[in-house]
Amino acid sequence: MENLFVIIGICMILGAFVGFIAGLLGIGGGLIVVPALMYLLPKAGIQPQFVPIIAIATSLANMVLTTFSAATAHYRRRNISLDVAKVLVPGILIGALFSGTIASYIPADHMKKIFAVFVILMAINMARPIKAEGAEGALPSKAVLLGLTIVIGIVSGVLGIGGGVMVIPMLCYFGLQMQKAVGLSSLVSLCVALAGSVGYIIAGWDVTGLPSGTIGYIYIPALLGIAVTSTIVAPLGVKAAMTWPTKKLKLFFAIFLALVGLELIIS
Repeated sequence: MENLFVIIGICMILGAFVGFIAGLLGIGGGLIVVPALMYLLPKAGIQPQFVPIIAIATSLANMVLTTFSAATAHYRRRNISLDVAKVLVPGILIGALFSGTIASYIPADHMKKIFAVFVILMAINMARPIKAEGAEGALPSKAVLLGLTIVIGIVSGVLGIGGGVMVIPMLCYFGLQMQKAVGLSSLVSLCVALAGSVGYIIAGWDVTGLPSGTIGYIYIPALLGIAVTSTIVAPLGVKAAMTWPTKKLKLFFAIFLALVGLELIIS
C-alpha cells in the first residue's frame, strides 16, 4: 500500500510536466508517460508480461483528460479549424479504435524502431523544412488523407501516444501555421485517446491475471495520479504556445522530436 501511494505521488509530478507539454506542443504526452509507467508499474507489483500494455493503455486514458483540457483551451483561442478537423478525425478514430487489438499481434519493438526513424526525420524537417510554413499549399485528397490518418491512428494507439509527433509535421508541411497545427493536433490526440482507450478496455476486459485496480488494461491508481495535475497545468502550456515566437516553438518541437527518436532507438 505504501508503494501505491508513492507511485500516485510520482504520477502527480509526472502529470504536471505532461500537462504543460500537451498544451504547449499539442501532443498527448505518451512518449513521456509510457516509459515512466513501464518503470513504475513493476514497483506496484504488476506482473512483467502486463506492464507494457497496461502502461500504453493507461497513457491513452490519461490523454482523454489532458488533451480535452488542451483542445478546449486551443479552441477558445481559435487555433482549431473545424473544416480541417472534419477531414482528419475519421481516419484517426478508425485507426485508434482497432489499435488495442492490433497491439496484441504486432511486435511492438519492431514498430518502435521504425517509428523512431520516422520521428527523427520529422525533427529534421521541422528544423529545416522541405516546404516552408506559410507557403502556398493544400491538404491532399480526402482518400489520401484518410489513409495517412488511419496509419497515424494505429501507430499512436499501439505506442500509447497522441499522434502529435506525426500530425504537426504533416500539417506544417502542407502550409499550416505552427499554432494552428498544434491546436488541431490537440484535437487529434483527444480522438486517439478516446478511441484507443475504448479499444484497450475491450481488449483487456476478459483477460485473467490482471491486477486489481484495472479496467480492461487501464490501471486506475496511476491514471488518477497523472490526470489530477495534467489537466490543471495543460492550459498553461496552451498560453505559452500562444506567446512563444513560431520559429522558437518549431525549434523546441524539433529538438523534442529528435530526443524522443533517439530514446526510442537506444531503449
